[in-house]
Amino acid sequence: MGGAPLPWRVRLRLALLDRCAVEPRTLAALAVVLVVAAGFAAHHYWSGRPRTVTASTELVALPSPAASEDGAGERDGAGEAAGEESGPATLVVDVAGEVRSPGLQTLAADARVADAVEAAGGVLPGTDTDGLNRARALSDGEQVLVGVTPEPLAADGAAAGAGVGGPVSLNTATSEQLQTLPGVGPVLAGNIIGYREQHGGFSSVDQLLDVSGIGERRLSDLESRVTL
Repeated sequence: MGGAPLPWRVRLRLALLDRCAVEPRTLAALAVVLVVAAGFAAHHYWSGRPRTVTASTELVALPSPAASEDGAGERDGAGEAAGEESGPATLVVDVAGEVRSPGLQTLAADARVADAVEAAGGVLPGTDTDGLNRARALSDGEQVLVGVTPEPLAADGAAAGAGVGGPVSLNTATSEQLQTLPGVGPVLAGNIIGYREQHGGFSSVDQLLDVSGIGERRLSDLESRVTL
């Protein structure tokens, strides 16, 4: 029976079916498997490819051992110099006379007579403090007399020039007499006596600057109250 010829595409499909004996569904499944396999292979290749790593060129500057030692030495030296210049942080004075609690008092290095009197409990009622300079700076080891008039000195050779209210002789005064001077305690009085014994006496009041514990300020307080 004759009829119209089949399209070429239909004829090609029928020819393939005859040769391969494979159904279209099977071919479609194989195609899907091939596409998935190709995708997996591409992903595996992409994730496993070599990558370029850029190293950081930033460097951290570390101090050299020599510089560290020099810096530490400078800091230590500055600390020692500051400690030497600052001097002692406290001083001890002996508060005697008409106060509530006479005795040794430990005070700040910049304390004054008023601070020493307050530390000793204050002045007793009725005490005459006209001759007490409450603003005077203190020195370590001195004695502060409150409401006490220095005892008259014996009228012998050792007490010459050291009468009541008069100047104290640097060359003949005893330790107790020297301690009646402002800012002079047992320690400083001992230094004055030790200096005059070592050098055969004082030839001028200015030689007090050579005594340990006496500086320009202390000399200015003493020079009008002492004699040779």
